[in-house]
Amino acid sequence: MIRRRTHRRTYRLFKFDQSYLQEHGCIAGVDEVGCGPLAGPVVAAAVILPDPCKIPLLNDSKQLSSEKREAIYALIQRFALAIGVGVIESDEIDRVNIRQAGFAAMRLALRSLVVEPRHVLVDGFRIPRGPILQTAIIEGDAKSAHIAAASIIAKVTRDAIMVTWDRRFPDYGFRNHKGYGTPEHLAALKRFGPTPIHRRSFAPVRAAMHHRLGSDPN
Repeated sequence: MIRRRTHRRTYRLFKFDQSYLQEHGCIAGVDEVGCGPLAGPVVAAAVILPDPCKIPLLNDSKQLSSEKREAIYALIQRFALAIGVGVIESDEIDRVNIRQAGFAAMRLALRSLVVEPRHVLVDGFRIPRGPILQTAIIEGDAKSAHIAAASIIAKVTRDAIMVTWDRRFPDYGFRNHKGYGTPEHLAALKRFGPTPIHRRSFAPVRAAMHHRLGSDPN
């Protein structure tokens, strides 16, 4: 029963994209991850899948275990016509704000594609200064196969980056929480202060900085 539901969900994802494929021929899905964490980059991915394409268990990255994400990531890497990734680091996030950093990462991901799509499906909101032909789809990573694939590429890529940072800053637990504001992370932030990859424009990081300086963050 679970397997049947999973196959139906995957079928719906690919079926959703069919009208765009029929109209435009070549489409890309775009999504970003990492807007919420207190540390690390925001990462976006753009993916162009062949038509027809069947990737078992494809789903919104948030609905998958890390093991399933890794397995599907490998399948996307194998079958995709093109994959682009954009990474915006924490200092740039502080400079332009997280929303604009997310859009910048999406533009980078699209520019790095080796195949030019004729239409772009983007999760959430239209990309400012992005492609003219784009469709914004609310909760698109749960509706579109191309956006779901992009969400998995972005998530696995960002997680790998945070595991690398964990080796450099082992006291913060980046391997476990990937930079999100968990109690473990907040406790380490308060005890050790921010690292170079912490987003100083985010309130908990500012509070930790002021705490160590012995001043009021307000």
